[in-house]
Amino acid sequence: MSYENLLSPINIGSLKIRNRVVMGAMGSATANENATISECECAYYAERAKGGVGLIINEVTRVNNDTGIMMPRQSSAATDECIPGLRKLANAVHYYDGAIFIQLHHPGRQTVCEVIGGKPTISPSGIKSMLTQAPCREMTNAEVKSLVQDFINAAERCYKAGIDGVELHAAHGYMLNQFLSPFTNKRTDEYGGSTENRARIIKEIIQGIRQRVGREYPVIMRISADEFLRDSVFPIKEDGLLLDEAVEICKYLVPFGLDAINVSAGIYETMNKAWEPTSYPEGWKIYLAEAVKKAVDVPVFGVGTIRNPDFAEKVISEGKVDCVTIARGLLADPDWVKKTAEGRVDEIRRCISCLNCMDSMAVNGMKGEPFSCAINARAAREWFYNSSRQDGNGRMVVVVGGGPSGMEAARVLAERKFKVILFEKNSELGGQLCLANKPPHKEKINWLIKYFEVQLKKLGVEVHLNTPATIESIKELSPYAVFIGTGSTSIVPKSIPGVQGKNVCTSSDILSGKVKISNKKVAVIGSGMTGLETAELLGTMNNKVYVVEMMDKIGPDASWQNLTDVQGRLEKMNTSFMPSHKLVDITDESVILEEKDGEKEKLPVEYVVLSLGVHADQTLAEKLNTNFHNVIKIGDTAQVGRIANAVSTAFAEAYKLN
Repeated sequence: MSYENLLSPINIGSLKIRNRVVMGAMGSATANENATISECECAYYAERAKGGVGLIINEVTRVNNDTGIMMPRQSSAATDECIPGLRKLANAVHYYDGAIFIQLHHPGRQTVCEVIGGKPTISPSGIKSMLTQAPCREMTNAEVKSLVQDFINAAERCYKAGIDGVELHAAHGYMLNQFLSPFTNKRTDEYGGSTENRARIIKEIIQGIRQRVGREYPVIMRISADEFLRDSVFPIKEDGLLLDEAVEICKYLVPFGLDAINVSAGIYETMNKAWEPTSYPEGWKIYLAEAVKKAVDVPVFGVGTIRNPDFAEKVISEGKVDCVTIARGLLADPDWVKKTAEGRVDEIRRCISCLNCMDSMAVNGMKGEPFSCAINARAAREWFYNSSRQDGNGRMVVVVGGGPSGMEAARVLAERKFKVILFEKNSELGGQLCLANKPPHKEKINWLIKYFEVQLKKLGVEVHLNTPATIESIKELSPYAVFIGTGSTSIVPKSIPGVQGKNVCTSSDILSGKVKISNKKVAVIGSGMTGLETAELLGTMNNKVYVVEMMDKIGPDASWQNLTDVQGRLEKMNTSFMPSHKLVDITDESVILEEKDGEKEKLPVEYVVLSLGVHADQTLAEKLNTNFHNVIKIGDTAQVGRIANAVSTAFAEAYKLN
């Protein structure tokens, strides 16, 4: 495919961008501690510009350093001290012929009091977020007018810094979205009530920017065209902002000076509509952008887990959108556009929608550390991993294990021109990925496996399948180093009576197909994501499933987004959830569970599936340590974890091998 539409230029106001790929904003927590642009941040965005992205929209950028803070190390345009850093960012992106807009943002009620000095959050009507539960107060009329000036002033600073344009963040439940939505805006002054009144704050911001910097400076708006409150996991009886009204808002605001509309969906109460888990199909919300495009005469950007260039080309060629907005996909592969243009689509490292980026933002971001991508260890760390040296000089390195850690280590080492031989005992590459792709809606895992297969072949890695590594076979190769990523095995606590029974198996047994169960009553012990996904797979086989968890809640360590996504589907399957129940005995016909108060409960089931975690397989690693001088553990062999751990440990060790 030629991708003639996707790769064609387009004008956003007075600015011509080189193609139709827009990097959507994602908070990265890469700014300096004083909220100015850092070298880390410049390197992160420059990498995407170098990869060919047409327009980069940086991320949530403060317009107010008092009430408008969402997290530490968040970029700011709230003071003149921010201008030099913004100029540095503009220069970094322009060096690679890219364009960059700054996303102007205020979180409103969607922040936590700790980051704004313990004060209550502010919003149009003082309605607190059901997710953050932070106390919230209503803004005065004077505060609204002051906020308008904050946005205008921030835009002027971006203009002075040489930034190509600004995006007003009126999506995802943040402050401007809160004004637009009848769910969060109950005001009775000129900023509430009718559609036009609720949009007044944005109109005044646009007019103020135009008065300050002129009509030629590009100004765009991001909007949640549907808040999807009807699908919330919280008890909400309102519709909020719906598509029809969102279209009217766009039609109303464009004449005041908007140059493009960036269409998204969802708020914190419907977070999975804004930042989708893996179950959402590609392009599922393009119809929202299509509806807006039919109503306005400026370019419209569409988003919705777009991962494949073929799909992006299709929706543009069909006239549904003018540009595609891609965020996580460019986090996973900054060269997405370049590979597309060069006909190397099969080499794109497609985002698998695991939401590690969002999970890491919630944890790392609040600690002042950058977020991370599960499958691209360099993401937001380009400033640190800044060498592309090729100094392997043909030295032999053996990699044991063809899971994600082994494949990533082999890839990086081969890029560095080491001679790499990989041993995998099974008949296919993938390791634990070949189990992770088996539950419903986990097909995107196959993209990662395919990416590694293509890369290893391209780079000349010698792969030996169906070949367990032995001390003798490795010694014959006289390797400079041995990377060991032999993965992990399921934990089976032998202290539980009956655990060795014929009706007991592990989640790995189910996912691998070694054990198949249908039309039975099954107890899944453990409610981590593996347990829940195994329960869903069992549910598709017409089993009655009971999920048993000794902690007080289901999925105690699971990502909130992924948890609510799979749990919602499990509920539709009539799955029974049993938190605060500890497995103490297994019989041929039941499990005996102990409740918090010590009471015992007998649950009649025909099968028991253990999903109690894994422990590292260190058998070969210990032998290797005594036979070779340079043995390096990666993945679960180094520390049990998820895909992100496997990839990051492998990348780091392969990157620094001397």
